[in-house]
Amino acid sequence: MASPMPKDPKEEALSRHGSLNLRPQAVTDPQFSGDEFFDPRDTVQIRYEMVRRVEVEGDPVSATARAFGCSRPTFYHARKSLQEEGLGGLVPKKRGPQRGHKMKGEVLSAVLSAKEEDPGLSAEELAEMVLSRFGVSVHPRTVRRALSPRKKKRP
Repeated sequence: MASPMPKDPKEEALSRHGSLNLRPQAVTDPQFSGDEFFDPRDTVQIRYEMVRRVEVEGDPVSATARAFGCSRPTFYHARKSLQEEGLGGLVPKKRGPQRGHKMKGEVLSAVLSAKEEDPGLSAEELAEMVLSRFGVSVHPRTVRRALSPRKKKRP
């Protein structure tokens, strides 16, 4: 059995840091096709060069965004992020809530105390209690996560 092709170390690093462009073939700018320095897999580099091309060289936004495999809204977002946060602002961020936002404070305390009073309550029953008492709809899986002991992350 043949061993799988080893991945490119740069591609692995880009993936690990969340900046791997999943559509490198969409980047049609000539600078990214013949030069080893400019890598169409590097989202941060693509966004930086796209903003630089418009801001410094005065190229039109629509054509530039298209050549870099992006939309106009992506260009405007990249430009704003670069202005406000610097180069780090070009690193893609995870979307959506990063932590539980419904199971906090009073709601969490009520769930924990209800479970302590009656250990036989199911997550479904606790979710119904939260809805009736607080008017907040939570999924039973969210209740189970809130009740489970936190695991320590490895360094």
